[in-house]
Amino acid sequence: MSRNYKFYNKEGLYFVSFATVYWLDIFVRDLYFDLIIKSLDYCRKQKGMEIYAYCIMTSHIHLIFRAKESNPSVLMKEMKTYTSKKLQEAIKLNPQESRKEYLLWLMERAGQKNSNVKYRQFWQQHNHPIELWSPTVIDQKVDYIHQNPVEAGFVNEAEHWKYSSAIDYAGGKGLLEIDYI
Repeated sequence: MSRNYKFYNKEGLYFVSFATVYWLDIFVRDLYFDLIIKSLDYCRKQKGMEIYAYCIMTSHIHLIFRAKESNPSVLMKEMKTYTSKKLQEAIKLNPQESRKEYLLWLMERAGQKNSNVKYRQFWQQHNHPIELWSPTVIDQKVDYIHQNPVEAGFVNEAEHWKYSSAIDYAGGKGLLEIDYI
């Protein structure tokens, strides 16, 4: 099925959002957040992903990025495939994960409904890429990303959300090195 959202300009700066299947709240443990941070860091250092803003919420992730090698769709696919496997394994092996059977069952159920998936599906397939073409639009999306945890009621100030680049934009140092716009 074709979607309206595609990476048309391979050199473009993009805002993407992607969520877990069924919008499952997976990112509630530091272990799972850390896997995403490490994966983004690897993509930034080894795969040519320029990351300008990010926010990891409990069920979804927002990014503003550019692919140095003009391959944004490949980069997103590889990152999502890798993190899907790593996160499923982390859930499966985590003795403190009380929702283990339920989460894995839901992922298996989602995978059965998708002909592109062999066993379990972790991420929804779409990324909703939106090319950012002006300073005004870029500023709007950066603000949207950083205000996400505030709007959700997790923090009162955007820079207090540990898993976001808001702290970097406020003059501090976040968990993930970013590229500034």
